[in-house]
Amino acid sequence: MLDGIDYWEELRESPSQMEICVAIFANVLELDEQGEPVNEKYAERRAATYLYTYCTGKLPPGELAIESWECRLY
Repeated sequence: MLDGIDYWEELRESPSQMEICVAIFANVLELDEQGEPVNEKYAERRAATYLYTYCTGKLPPGELAIESWECRLY
């Protein structure tokens, strides 16, 4: 999803965006009874969706907008 997007340059200029990506990943991630992640690829995709939207100003094709609870910082 992020191929061809120079997101590292964007993150260097605005490190708080990296904090939001980490928050999205952590908020979306689900763990089973043993504490093992069950949806890490989905959590990763949601964080990448945010980053794509931040860098390009539009949603990636087929992705839903990031919801407020996903990027909430605790």
